[in-house]
Amino acid sequence: MLKDLLKTKATKNNTPITNMLNGFKTEGEEQELQMFNLACLVIATNNFCLNNKLGQGGFGPVYKGKLPNGQQIAVKRLSKSSGQGIQEFKNEVVLISKLQHRNLVKLLGCCVEGEENMLIYEYMPNKSMDAFLFDPGNKACLDWDKRFSIIGGIARGLLYLHRDSRLRVIHRDLKVSNILLDEDMIPKISDFGMARIFGGNQTMDNTSRVVGTMGYMAPEYMIGGIFSEKSHVFSFGVLVLEVVSGKRNNSFYNPEQPLNLLLHAWRLWNEGKWSEIVDKDLGDLYSPSEVIKCIHIGLLCCQNRVVDRPTMAEVDFMLNYETDRPSPKEPPYSFPASSDDPGIPPIQCSNNHVTLTTVKGR
Repeated sequence: MLKDLLKTKATKNNTPITNMLNGFKTEGEEQELQMFNLACLVIATNNFCLNNKLGQGGFGPVYKGKLPNGQQIAVKRLSKSSGQGIQEFKNEVVLISKLQHRNLVKLLGCCVEGEENMLIYEYMPNKSMDAFLFDPGNKACLDWDKRFSIIGGIARGLLYLHRDSRLRVIHRDLKVSNILLDEDMIPKISDFGMARIFGGNQTMDNTSRVVGTMGYMAPEYMIGGIFSEKSHVFSFGVLVLEVVSGKRNNSFYNPEQPLNLLLHAWRLWNEGKWSEIVDKDLGDLYSPSEVIKCIHIGLLCCQNRVVDRPTMAEVDFMLNYETDRPSPKEPPYSFPASSDDPGIPPIQCSNNHVTLTTVKGR
């Protein structure tokens, strides 16, 4: 059983994973996670061969596998050289085992054997959204209807994390490459290794170790280590503008005249040139009213001040109904570009001894 097999895997402060799981266990609840043995996963992935490698994240490599019953799986194998570690591994086990939603990736089980720590997920045949959105050869698969549906699905997933799940969860690394797509192009939020849990009436927290990806982090989190549900909202806004435009937030980076997608979109919006924000690969095959709505919501989410951003409940309502929307204020000026592009120099910033840890996408 999970409880017995995880008992010996302790954190740096010697807290077993099983104790962490029990901390969120409700009366009468049984752990549904399956424990996989290493031999089974070696066979399933053909000894973790390169041909089965799906990608590489901050956690380590991810492999495609096939179980004896024919079920396809994705295996995340914690790398010894990973910037993450056993704490993030356990964090993901604890969180994902307790979260069930159509727009969250499903954790099937884990493997804790010797020095191996692996997470086994449902396999997503369409991989991550960036493989479509930023690939000229695959963009044709993302027509406007699919993009609008994906935006709505991500919003519902975040609303679940904020309001409807038993745990209130802040992901802290929401980005396009952490949105997986199933065979029906339904979006699934993934990679909860850096997530944090809010308890009771807690609305915000702060940390001395800022983790995430440049370009998606809210300014108050990046500079001051303060995170909240509104940090999610900011990241969601960046993601929405990327989905509409088909461009990364760093696409407009110029050392002499820093300009990111947020500022580019905001300026065009204020000039009444919203159609110039839209991905040219869509041509005229989109709903103007839906596009305008998404750009408007994206800009509202990316406002500099936390108090000016809508909640995810308000975002979900605006996406689904026609309602008055306030005018967005200008997004942050000195906002760094995404670290997903290694050719862009990092922007150093620190405040109150905050350490900035960049986690690159797959």
